[in-house]
Amino acid sequence: MHIHTIDQWKHPHQFNIENSRGERNTAFVIVLTVSMMVIEVSGGLFFGSMALLADGWHMGSHATALGITIFAYRFARHHADDSRFTFGTGKVGALGGFASAIALAVVALLMAVESAKRLVSPEAIRFDEAIVVAVIGLIVNLFSAFLLKEHPHDHGGDNNSHHHHHHHHDHNLRGAYLHVLADAMTSLLAIVALVTGKMWGWVWMDSAIGMLGAAVILHWSYGLLKNTSEILLDREVKQETISAIRSAVEADSDNRIADFHIWRVSSRSLALIVSVVTHFPKSPDHYKALLVNFKELDHVTIEVNEAHSEPCLTGTDHD
Repeated sequence: MHIHTIDQWKHPHQFNIENSRGERNTAFVIVLTVSMMVIEVSGGLFFGSMALLADGWHMGSHATALGITIFAYRFARHHADDSRFTFGTGKVGALGGFASAIALAVVALLMAVESAKRLVSPEAIRFDEAIVVAVIGLIVNLFSAFLLKEHPHDHGGDNNSHHHHHHHHDHNLRGAYLHVLADAMTSLLAIVALVTGKMWGWVWMDSAIGMLGAAVILHWSYGLLKNTSEILLDREVKQETISAIRSAVEADSDNRIADFHIWRVSSRSLALIVSVVTHFPKSPDHYKALLVNFKELDHVTIEVNEAHSEPCLTGTDHD
């Protein structure tokens, strides 16, 4: 006697991306960032440079944000099989990116306030020593950004299809990358401010460039916040993808979609629930086969409803 178990019919819900390279590099960058923070804060105190001091604390806040990135990776992996997460932990990466975006915005606002204070009350700076420390900081930040920059092969697999071909970001890693890129930019701006202050006595440049840097970081923060919030609120999927899925189903027989729900469960996986109405109902597997070219659809649920009105097609037209 052959007995079927319910486990045979269960859907897998492990949509989180295993990005061991990104996690490993992020941990290494945290060590670099904390080390450079200590150097810059110490340099700012010893050499009287508010630019260095602000950049040092800026890096410290980013080290905290990078810690959020590591936490998101490990939390998603540890709870991948936890049934309390209805569709797995694939969105934890987006949540980590969202938290990083908020941290970026806070840092930018603090930079703007600190720059305004320096504009009102400039201080004497030991330019030569401060420039050396700022250059070291720039080199460390550029190296860190190189380590965290996404590459198409980071996640493995080929997720391209005729309908959906854009690169899928690991928003968790992207948040970390933007943080160190912001660090590199503020280090570069600190160098410019210190050099112009040393050569021409333009002490006000320190504050002006600080405000410019804050504006750029706020712009980056807004972009990351917008992208991740769309995923968290289930409105990220492009309209062209939605239309293509509808067309693939409704082009078959006299099918019409009465109810349609699609959302992202990880940076490369989509879940779909559709309710199909037709005069010529078939098994759910038939309708799933119509969507086989949409490689991102990893969790598809089909409800089939038979229409009882007079069909527009004959019995042979729908085959």
